[in-house]
Amino acid sequence: MRFFLIVSVLLFIAGAEVPSTAKQFKVDGTVLELEESNFDSAISAFDYIFVDFYAPWCIHCQHLAPQLDEAARLLFQSKEPIVIAKVNADKFKKLNKKYEVHGYPTLKLFIHGVPIDYDGPRKADLLVKYLKKFVAPDVSVLNSDLAISDFLEVAGTYFPIYIGFGLNETVISNQAVKYKEKAWFAVAKDFSEDVRVFYDFDKVPALVSLHPIYSQQNVFYGPFEDDILGDFIKLNLLPPVVPVNPETLKLLNTDKRKTVLTIMEDEVEEKSQKLIKLLKAAASANRDLVFAYVGVKQWEDFADSFEANRNTKLPKMIVWDGSEEYLSVIGSESLNDEDQGSQILRFLEGYREGRTALKGVNRPSLMSSIKSLIGVKTFYIIVFLVAGLILLCSLVNKEEPLRVGTRDQVDHTRSFVAETSESRSGEKED
Repeated sequence: MRFFLIVSVLLFIAGAEVPSTAKQFKVDGTVLELEESNFDSAISAFDYIFVDFYAPWCIHCQHLAPQLDEAARLLFQSKEPIVIAKVNADKFKKLNKKYEVHGYPTLKLFIHGVPIDYDGPRKADLLVKYLKKFVAPDVSVLNSDLAISDFLEVAGTYFPIYIGFGLNETVISNQAVKYKEKAWFAVAKDFSEDVRVFYDFDKVPALVSLHPIYSQQNVFYGPFEDDILGDFIKLNLLPPVVPVNPETLKLLNTDKRKTVLTIMEDEVEEKSQKLIKLLKAAASANRDLVFAYVGVKQWEDFADSFEANRNTKLPKMIVWDGSEEYLSVIGSESLNDEDQGSQILRFLEGYREGRTALKGVNRPSLMSSIKSLIGVKTFYIIVFLVAGLILLCSLVNKEEPLRVGTRDQVDHTRSFVAETSESRSGEKED
């Protein structure tokens, strides 16, 4: 470990002594075209470089290209220290292996030479907002109400936000570095009484977690010890109750907790909103579980995967670990309209006491959900291409087949069929 640190320091010093390395690359608001011969030099030259590993024949890469062109222009105009580059990974296959590129396009952000996978938005304006997060301070210091408003505007709604009121930035700095890829962090040192009322905290210091897109927040009053603080931050990366849609489903699949899923007729109905408030209360007392909900009207195929449709007595509650099986609590399969709070408590008691039945996800509906996400035509194109690539691989027996499709298409399919099943198979309840 000591040897590694010494080498790292020496490399850092060496890099600091030759800042002119970047001069060999023309940074003018256009996307850099890299090759194997200059790839490592480019990664070393820029603190932040966003790389598109593409194939010329990939239609999704072709659609992405103009978005990257526009994003590069916007970043250059705003003087952000982020460079966008691309490399023909189909031609320079050594880079495929080195950076684990298994599909086109694959996007990675290199921060001081360290790559992280990029799974965020791909439209130019949203991509720019997303990337700006990584060059922002780990913890922003806010000294006025206006500074708080400006910070929230820059942060947007894609990530959760943590603001420490009356906290020193050093208190949350470790956690801010740890979760920089997943959340925004700030401390407010000077603020008005109006801010305190708006964010609903009655004493300081207080750490407020916000999920703007869901209009949900939580307050933590300490103790501000690093491990306890870390637990709060980790548990609040997702809102207390998560509406299930294609985007949040990916977030749920990255959480190791089991999901208490409530299936209702229509999420926006008044009676559904009342039920969601009861679920929030239950979630606050059961933080070892993730609470989520979905409306049959909003996503019928997904709901039907759990034998819930317009002909089912709803609301219906289940416990799901992201695999192709789920748990039904015997005697508490559905909720009626009276005292739903007590019924939710009975459901949770039944689950914890093991009064459950293991059931299988409805695969036809599962596949319908996949096709509804990516389109029937695209679905069969992907199936055809994957089958062809597998056949080609078996004939050539040289290289791993590449996934073709947008990141969202591939991620949605994998999240339903294989990825979550494998990652959570060891956590199933009997």
